[in-house]
Amino acid sequence: MWDELREQVALERRQIHRLFRVHRALLEKCAASAPDDIELSALAAMLHSFYNGMENIFKRVTLELGDPMPGRESWHKELLDSMTAATGNRNAVLSPHLRSRMKEYMEFRHVFRHAYTFDLRWDRMKALVLGCEETLQLMEVELDRFFEAGTGGQ
Repeated sequence: MWDELREQVALERRQIHRLFRVHRALLEKCAASAPDDIELSALAAMLHSFYNGMENIFKRVTLELGDPMPGRESWHKELLDSMTAATGNRNAVLSPHLRSRMKEYMEFRHVFRHAYTFDLRWDRMKALVLGCEETLQLMEVELDRFFEAGTGGQ
């Protein structure tokens, strides 16, 4: 079960890295100057995909290790929150600090799904865009720690 989960999570990690490679030039440009409306739309879609990839990891951990998936309307938030707590089947996946950071991406995804792209604002997205790769690095450290503890280093 742990080997299969590790493979599934590794696939999601590769996909997220690919997402950043595809958007590399735009990420670099936006570190120096504000994006135009089309670029802002592309960055919003990238952030949406980034959180989806992270949430896919959370779902895989939950389902593969036999924990119940949240089922209420607020299941996205409950799933994220559940990653900071150990269960009978696993250790905590995320630190409270990283959970707080991931919550910002989850909240942006909600906005993206319900807003017109012309309503997006760079001043509200900038920190998320410029911080997404660092957030992934932090996530990968915590995922590696989670797998090390869960499988006894195998």
